[in-house]
Amino acid sequence: MTAAYRVKDLQFSYSRTPVLQGISTEIGRGEFVAVIGPNGAGKSTFLKVLAGLLRRYKGDVQFGENNLARMSAQELARQVAFVPQETHVVFPFSAGEIVLMGRLPHREGFFDSPADLEGANAAMELTDTAALSRKTFSELSGGERQRVVLASALAQDPEVLLLDEPTVYLDLKHQMQFYDILERLNLERQMTIISVTHDINLAARYARRMIAVRDGRFAADGSPEAVLTPQHLYEIFEIAASVFQRPDGRGNYIVPAS
Repeated sequence: MTAAYRVKDLQFSYSRTPVLQGISTEIGRGEFVAVIGPNGAGKSTFLKVLAGLLRRYKGDVQFGENNLARMSAQELARQVAFVPQETHVVFPFSAGEIVLMGRLPHREGFFDSPADLEGANAAMELTDTAALSRKTFSELSGGERQRVVLASALAQDPEVLLLDEPTVYLDLKHQMQFYDILERLNLERQMTIISVTHDINLAARYARRMIAVRDGRFAADGSPEAVLTPQHLYEIFEIAASVFQRPDGRGNYIVPAS
């Protein structure tokens, strides 16, 4: 499997306190990875480094055959899309305009091309947001906004999709629909998916690899079945929990001990 990312001795700090402490890993193209861990563990920071949003790190991060630190923002945006936990829009853009902004890394002129419009429309159909196209982004619910932001990311036509708590504002139905979309992208387009999430059970159902982060280090890395063990859950989250096999065979699920 060709590597999407090769990370060696990654270190990062916002102040004197280190947030990431010597992480080394390889993430292959076409993998579906869930990154879990307690608050403040360094999950989102790790994701932002991979997205090229944080540059002042120590260590080495390779994206494909390129040194990530030497890639321009536009060059990276043509291949990597980032979906943040929250998106704030100051101007009264419509949902359709927000999605079209995802085409900016590929745009060669000042105007939207037929390919741009086609890509944006396809992304909105895939995320069930076409009916929201003319609505002002600020008027949408939190869940609708998140699906529009996903559509904008997909309009970029990325090879890699990075998501930071993507379902935090979604109800259960749309959480499942959201991850169904990610699964289709992963299986049908071989898109690399890396998602930071606190919803361990949802992640275990869809991801084929799980990385647990604690105190800026990888505490466990492997299949969901290998990572979600009572011992790991206690060491990572400091909780006692029982682990059960899903009836459909799609990974384990956990139930905290009463």
